[in-house]
Amino acid sequence: MSFEELLRVQSDTRTRVHKQVTTGKKNAKPTKATVKQQGKKGPLEMSAKKPVPFLRQVVSVTKKVHRDPRFDDLSGEYKPEIFMKTYSFLDSIKKQEKEMIQKQLKKCRNVEQKEKLQQLLNRMTQQEQAQIKQQKMRERELSLKRQQRELAKQGKKPFFLKKSEKRKLELAEKYAELKRSGKLESFLNKKRKRNAIKDKRRLPSQKDL
Repeated sequence: MSFEELLRVQSDTRTRVHKQVTTGKKNAKPTKATVKQQGKKGPLEMSAKKPVPFLRQVVSVTKKVHRDPRFDDLSGEYKPEIFMKTYSFLDSIKKQEKEMIQKQLKKCRNVEQKEKLQQLLNRMTQQEQAQIKQQKMRERELSLKRQQRELAKQGKKPFFLKKSEKRKLELAEKYAELKRSGKLESFLNKKRKRNAIKDKRRLPSQKDL
């Protein structure tokens, strides 16, 4: 091509682009992907000329189901005896942590840090006492179940204790334990003081008289 022909082609293309910009018309047709769907998971582009159907086509979305091992049958049945045997090594770790906190509490001079350590130590002792209490309750229930099995083997009708009777047995064991440790008198004195405070609150005040 000569130089004159090249200039003619360039001028033709410039005029064509200028007409498209001024008139707002485009010769290029949209692709099928932009008309139908932008990608696999993109929304569909529906034509405005077609009427909307009465029954919509609902696309089902796969919902992710979360599994809770506490309430799932796949995790097996919870048995406290097996659980305690499996995780018995945690008791030694907790004991070491408690001893370490006690040592830090003795060496600590900062008041705020000392209060935090004391609160942590109190929480650990409370958790330990609650664990011992639960273990004793389990042992008591296991002994009652053994008695019921023996009665059933002998042909006798097994008995089931009520909650009030279980509470009486628990109090009797607590009384015997306090008597063995020599803390029974102090426990009874505290109990009397608490009951006296409760009775004093229930009495009518001088303003009401």
